[in-house]
Amino acid sequence: MKKTIYLFVLVLIGFTACKQGSETKQKDTIPIQEQADGKLFIIGGGSQPPSLVKSMVEASGADTTGYAVILPMSSSVPDTSAYYAAKRFRKAGVDDIVTYNIQDASATSNARLDSLKSAQLIYMTGGDQRRFMDIVRGTKVQEAIRKAFLEGATVSGSSAGAAVMSKKMITGDEKKHPEYTGDFRTIEADNMIIKEGVGLLENMIVDQHFIRRMRTNRLLSVVIENPGYMGVGIDESTAILVQDNKAEVFGESQIIVISNPNGEVRQKDGLLAAEDLSLDVYVPGETFFLD
Repeated sequence: MKKTIYLFVLVLIGFTACKQGSETKQKDTIPIQEQADGKLFIIGGGSQPPSLVKSMVEASGADTTGYAVILPMSSSVPDTSAYYAAKRFRKAGVDDIVTYNIQDASATSNARLDSLKSAQLIYMTGGDQRRFMDIVRGTKVQEAIRKAFLEGATVSGSSAGAAVMSKKMITGDEKKHPEYTGDFRTIEADNMIIKEGVGLLENMIVDQHFIRRMRTNRLLSVVIENPGYMGVGIDESTAILVQDNKAEVFGESQIIVISNPNGEVRQKDGLLAAEDLSLDVYVPGETFFLD
């Protein structure tokens, strides 16, 4: 009888351990924006009207508590980019602002990393998203940005600073047309170059300057080849505020949302095709969900 009870206890312990492991694995797969306490304020680039900056600052609460950190590493002129960003923030009521122009993430001090994790607002400037990610990818700086967002900070970025938000990041480069012209004239298979971003958005790919620079072909190509990801094109002087699984539009122009819900991808002679794509257009004041 004792042997039977002993075996039963062992089986029960094993079942409990398996269940806990399964629950842990399930939790790890929850998209980061759904489990984070923070917010994302994603700006499509171009000019930033005072009302748009004010909306960002008020959403973060940095005008009443805490401090803002500016990360200008995307820019080819980081000091200038940081100066003008800080100037806009001060006009919007943020008094405590620091700039970290990190060029060697591996040498970043623990004090600076702790400062990033504790910031009320983290802002990433425009420029070249590849430059930013080449510095922070796989480092403690990337971990600190994610940690801050998970624990309640608002992370914002404009243009390149918007593109890096995604787990899958549009670089702006093409395999088949390597000379950059700014025009995306085709919808071709295996053409758009995607790399890892900071990873604050698990199921969304952000494109910027969207309507002004007519980047629909680019985002269509990316969405068709990446089923399960929502492509969000944000126009200039326009932004979305993401909290949990919901986005609200701010600014002066529109947001275009494209997805491939059926996951269909077809090719012919290198050209992409798909049916039943979803396309929505949103204006300031409207909201949409990220699923």
